[in-house]
Amino acid sequence: MPRLRPPKRTAKPVRSLEPLIFLAVFLGLFCLIGSRMGAVNMLSTMMNTAYQLLLDTVFYIMAVAVLAGAISALLSEFGVIALANRLLSPLMKPLYGLPGAASLGVVTTYLSDNPAILSLAHDKSFRRFFKKYQLPALTNIGTAFGMGAIVTTFMIGLTPPSGESLVKAALIGNIGAVIGSIVSTRLMLWHTAKVFGTEAPCDEEDGGPEMATGHRVAREGGIGMRIMDAVMEGGKTGVTLGFDIIPSVLIICTLVLMLTNGPSEAGVYTGAAYEGVAFFPWLGQKLSFILTPLFGFTSTEGIAVPVTALGSAGAAIGLVPKLLSSGNAVAGDVAVFTAMCMCWSGYLGTHVAMMNNLKCGKLTGRAIVAHTIGGLCAGVAAHWLFRLVSLF
Repeated sequence: MPRLRPPKRTAKPVRSLEPLIFLAVFLGLFCLIGSRMGAVNMLSTMMNTAYQLLLDTVFYIMAVAVLAGAISALLSEFGVIALANRLLSPLMKPLYGLPGAASLGVVTTYLSDNPAILSLAHDKSFRRFFKKYQLPALTNIGTAFGMGAIVTTFMIGLTPPSGESLVKAALIGNIGAVIGSIVSTRLMLWHTAKVFGTEAPCDEEDGGPEMATGHRVAREGGIGMRIMDAVMEGGKTGVTLGFDIIPSVLIICTLVLMLTNGPSEAGVYTGAAYEGVAFFPWLGQKLSFILTPLFGFTSTEGIAVPVTALGSAGAAIGLVPKLLSSGNAVAGDVAVFTAMCMCWSGYLGTHVAMMNNLKCGKLTGRAIVAHTIGGLCAGVAAHWLFRLVSLF
């Protein structure tokens, strides 16, 4: 049975094509971006974006992770996770191929953001319900529901020129996201089962899922002491998580946002944070002949929303009010926007950090491919579900 090993370092000759190819790609990328933004503005935007991501995103994720870690530790200590696993396994197993305990990860990320599920994943009492091949799939199922509550409430609060309610569209979008999450998780499990096998427990020393089903581990002492120990230990896990994801979030998200966003509102580059060359929206426009029939967008401009969600769900939903007011989007588009913003929710930036945090960095590419397919399925499902419901 194949196993993942730490990356090995090998000796390579100094004279080779590799450094030349790397320099050509590296300099070519930044020359292309710099030719559009200006070299000074490009460097300034990179530094300002990384700094704002550190303040606005990483510390926010750390705060969420601390609270989520504390809550998950309490749920674990007093048997809620064990009970959820017992009650929800008949639902989660056939749908996702995961134990019922994974449902707590769904709730956690839906109410906050993608990496919140990592606080659960580092809780030994939670991990004991999983086999080794199932743990990496938490990245996919957690991301599929990340920022779900924020995206849904934002969409419901919008009012199109026609004055119709968008509640139905937002709810159908949630159903589409669920379908996308199933596709993404199942694809990931299909691959990890080949890597790890389907029998190895997540933590060998804990006896695996079979023991966890009938037993749970609790701390010694009175209720008050158990609460304090669980909260402190869980919160400490969140702090560690926050520090661990800093490199991946700052590096990957900065690049993704610079390829996603455009210039400032004035149409010029100022070197401010979150500016970019709008490459992904441009690519989406070029692929509109494929994407528009699949998702039924009223206007090709609607493609910018899911494409922007690759880097940031928050930035993506910010595009929707203008599309609605200009008549370039209607309720059916909102259903698709909800499904894809919720399912993708900036996964190009968070997947790398999440997989590295789970010590499964070599599977990052597979996780991204599976989630890309899942997000596309979410959008297609939302489009056709909305059309079906609209017939009645």
